Amino acid sequence: QVQLVESGGGLVQAGGSLRLSCAASGRTFSRLTVGWFRQAPGKEREFVAAINWSGGGAGYVDSVEGRFTISRDNAKNTVYLQMNSLIPEDTAVYYCAADGTPYYTQRMHEYDYWGQGTQVTVSS
Repeated sequence: QVQLVESGGGLVQAGGSLRLSCAASGRTFSRLTVGWFRQAPGKEREFVAAINWSGGGAGYVDSVEGRFTISRDNAKNTVYLQMNSLIPEDTAVYYCAADGTPYYTQRMHEYDYWGQGTQVTVSS
C-alpha cells in the first residue's frame, strides 16, 4: 500500500504562484511514477503532469505547459508541482496519484494510489 498526502493548496490571485507537494509513504518511493490530476467543479478529473521513477522524464497537459513544473526528491519521498502564472481556469482540487510502472502516463486508470486532494483557487 502507498499513502499519499497533498499539501500547498490555497487561494492566490491570477498571475501568482503556488507549489504543491505530494508526500508518499508505504513503498519504495523511487519505484513510483507520480502524476498530478485536477478536478474543477462540474468537470471531469483531468491529467495535469506526471514524472517517472528517476525524474528524468515528465509530461504535461498542453494547458499548463510552460507554466507548471513537476519534480521529485526521492530522498524526501516527495513530488512537487510548481505552478506559476496561475489563471482562474486552474481552479480545481488537485490530486496526486502513484503507480509502480517505470514510465509516466496520462491515463488515470493506470494509477493505483490516490491522495485526498488539495484545493487551489485562483481569483481574477
